[in-house]
Amino acid sequence: MAGDFTAGEKQILNALNVGLSALSLTGSAFIVLCYLLFRELRKFSFKLIFYLALSDMFYSFFNILGDPGKRFFCYAQGYSTHFFCVASFLWTTTIAFTLHRTVVRHKTDVEELGAIFHLYVWGTSLVMIIIPSIGDGYGQTGLWCWIQTTRAGKVLQFITFYTPLWGAIVFNSFTYFQVIRMLNNATRMAAGMSDRQLQVDTKADMKAVNRWGYYPLILIGSWTFSTLNRIHDFIEPNKKMFWLSFLDVGTAALMGLFNSLAYGLNSSVRRTIQEKIDLWWPERFRKWLPSCIMLREKARESELIPLKVSVQH
Repeated sequence: MAGDFTAGEKQILNALNVGLSALSLTGSAFIVLCYLLFRELRKFSFKLIFYLALSDMFYSFFNILGDPGKRFFCYAQGYSTHFFCVASFLWTTTIAFTLHRTVVRHKTDVEELGAIFHLYVWGTSLVMIIIPSIGDGYGQTGLWCWIQTTRAGKVLQFITFYTPLWGAIVFNSFTYFQVIRMLNNATRMAAGMSDRQLQVDTKADMKAVNRWGYYPLILIGSWTFSTLNRIHDFIEPNKKMFWLSFLDVGTAALMGLFNSLAYGLNSSVRRTIQEKIDLWWPERFRKWLPSCIMLREKARESELIPLKVSVQH
């Protein structure tokens, strides 16, 4: 990818990748640590977020670790970043599926699907890294290691990475659209029936789920420039565009941070942290804490929405 770049441009891209990947690693590791430390967060819905953060954490770690000049670290980066990145956006589809099955289809059996989710995510990710190994395999592609950039290798990049990526984006977008549409209909019906309690319930659901409607934008924002860069490289392999590669590297490296803020740092996590602070932190020091940690007593949405189903035990 960086074959035509100057030494200075390569330094900039490498520093950008390491710096932003470190931010994503920190954010993802924080969510993983919260899950491991706080028993009250170990509900089924947050387990999915935990595995999403775990995938992002390892993706960011190997994004930093790789060294094209050393064969072992090159292969470690190529295989691992591909595997865990695919796993990351597949976990977002399980979260969207869980929300849809609970809210739209009114099913309470999602926890029973946990083993299927693991088989789907880890199995698919494994297949996606095995397929390129049959061909040219992984190796140095400039500043990083990934699928080889031969003509056939570039086709495999689209098949094993960008196709499942944009498939996940389409699935998530359609799913959240259906959930929001249903809750909008429920809100209008409650208003028409003058059912005050139903209005309160549906408004609480909408407050929690409205922000979930933006979550497909995380994948779109993280990987649009990367997709455009791959398309450009496929069409014009000898003409590198630094500004596009800069945006490609920067947005892709931030995916873990975006996911940890949107999926992980929800009201349940903030409330749990607040409760621990109330126990451990002296009163006179609390005013120095970031305002994002301090919750109002009435802000009580769940990590998905107030699901009111047995999956939350």
